[in-house]
Amino acid sequence: MDDREHRDPDRAAPETAPNRLVRVVVRVVVLVLVLPVRMVWDVLVAARHTFDRVVRPPVARGLAALARGLGRSLEWLFSGIGWMVGTFIGVLVLIPSRWLYTSVLTPLGHGLRWIGTALLAPAARGLGTGLAWLFATLLVLPVATLWRYVIVPVVRYGLIVPAVWLYGAVLTPLGLGTAWVLGQAWRGIAATGRGLGIALAWLVMMLLVAPVSWTYRRVLAPVGREIAAAFEVAWRIAGYVSRAVGRALATIARYVIGAPVSWAYRTLCTPVGHVLRDSVWAPARRAAAEARRAARAALTSARETVRQARRDAWRALVGTTGGARSGEPVGIPARTLGSTTTVPSAAQASETPLLGEKLVKRG
Repeated sequence: MDDREHRDPDRAAPETAPNRLVRVVVRVVVLVLVLPVRMVWDVLVAARHTFDRVVRPPVARGLAALARGLGRSLEWLFSGIGWMVGTFIGVLVLIPSRWLYTSVLTPLGHGLRWIGTALLAPAARGLGTGLAWLFATLLVLPVATLWRYVIVPVVRYGLIVPAVWLYGAVLTPLGLGTAWVLGQAWRGIAATGRGLGIALAWLVMMLLVAPVSWTYRRVLAPVGREIAAAFEVAWRIAGYVSRAVGRALATIARYVIGAPVSWAYRTLCTPVGHVLRDSVWAPARRAAAEARRAARAALTSARETVRQARRDAWRALVGTTGGARSGEPVGIPARTLGSTTTVPSAAQASETPLLGEKLVKRG
C-alpha cells in the first residue's frame, strides 16, 4: 500500500492483477488523449516566450519612438495655433470687452445697487412688517383659539377617554383568552409535527442518504482517484515526449532555416543596411532637421509680427502708456562726440553751443 492508501481507509483493499490491468489501460487511454493537448500547450508556451524575447521589445521601442515624434509634432503645431488664436482673441475680443465693462457696465451696476439699497430695501421691509401683522391677526389668532377651546376638548372627552376604557375593560381580556387558546393548539400541532419529521428523516436517511453515501465511497471516489492519478501521470509523460519532439524540431530548424538566414543576414543584409544608412537615412535626417529649424524660425518671425500688431492695436485703442500727448515737441536727440549721427539712448545735447563746447572741453 502507498501513502494514499494510508491516508484514505477506503483504499486499504488488496492490490490484484485485474486492478493493475485496469489501471494500466486507463493510463494508456488517458495518455493518448492528453499527449496532443500537452504538445499544443508546450507550443503555445514556447511561442509566447519567443514573442516576449524577440518581437515585442523592438515593436514596443518603435511604437514609443513614433508616439514621441507624433506627440512633439502635434505639440508644436497646437502650440503655434493656440498662440495665434489667443492673440487674435485678445486683440479683437478682450480689449472691446474690457472697455465695455469699465465704461458701461460698472457705472450701470453702481447705479442699480444705489437704487436697491436706498429705495427698494426700506419699502420692502415696511411692506413685510405690515403683511406679517395682518397674517397673525386674521389667521393665526383665530386658528389657535379654535384649536385650544373647541377641537382639543372634543377629541379628548369624545374619543380618547372612551377608547382607553374599551381597550382596558374589553379588548385586553378577550385578547389574553384568545392567545391562551391558540398557544395550546400550537403546542399540540408542534408535537405532532415533530413526530412526523422524525419519521420522514429516518425514511430519507435509510432510503436515500445511505445508498448515495455507499455509492460515493465504494464506486465514485475510487474511480475518480484513479482517473485523476492517470491524468497526472499522463501529463508528465506527455511533457517528456513533447520536450523531446520540440528539441528535435528546434535542431532541424536551426540547421535548415537558422544557419542560412544567419549567413544571408551577415553577408547580404548588413552591408546593404549600412549603405542605406549612410547614403539615404543620414541625408534625409539632416534635411528634416534643416526644415524643422526653418519652420521654427518662420514661426518665431510670425509671432513677433503678431505681437507688434497687437501692441499697435492697443496703442490705437487706449493711447500710449507714457503719458505723452500727440503733437507735443520731443527733445532734440543727442549726438556723439566727433560724429553727426544721433543716438537715442544718449543724453540730450545742450541747446547753447558755447555750453556744449565747455562740457566737451571738461570731458
